[in-house]
Amino acid sequence: MKTAEGAIIYVGKAINLRARVRSYFQQQALHTTKTRRLVSNIADLDWIIVETELEALVLENELIKRHQPRYNIRLKDDKTYPYIKIHWAEDYPKVTIVRRMARDGGRYFGPYTSAYNVRLTLEALRHIFPYLTCNRDITGKDERACLYFHIGRCNGPCIGAVNRDEYRAMVQGLADFLSGNTEPALTT
Repeated sequence: MKTAEGAIIYVGKAINLRARVRSYFQQQALHTTKTRRLVSNIADLDWIIVETELEALVLENELIKRHQPRYNIRLKDDKTYPYIKIHWAEDYPKVTIVRRMARDGGRYFGPYTSAYNVRLTLEALRHIFPYLTCNRDITGKDERACLYFHIGRCNGPCIGAVNRDEYRAMVQGLADFLSGNTEPALTT
């Protein structure tokens, strides 16, 4: 929703756009003071059609963060949706959850709407793809492996149990899985 000057004053989403817009202009006596003030400032409407509700949610978040509309209360903070990042620039790539993408050689998957569910998913995937989570400098010559190696959650590149190429191939399998190629992981 825009003012006569073209300033964006509200960003919203709707499955039924006609019903959503109509709700602002009918029964104004039932609206809050803020909503009545919003409606009095609306001079123009723009809309973007997306394929899924998740796309709508992510787009709404991005537009609110970019334009900081006056009448949007939620999503104005600096929090963003989580992404899964594979740190490909490292010899032994780690997998982390981040809130911002950067041009740093990493590969990003997402955004996701729930950080909690991302953590649960990565923990489950770690049973199949035992990637690193420690901050060790990986040389392959450590005397002892960490606990995660002993319980099968890391394949032990720190002690030389796998080499760099084998480890990167395993992480590539994780990347393929996150990209939607789940068949190889499900048949193992």
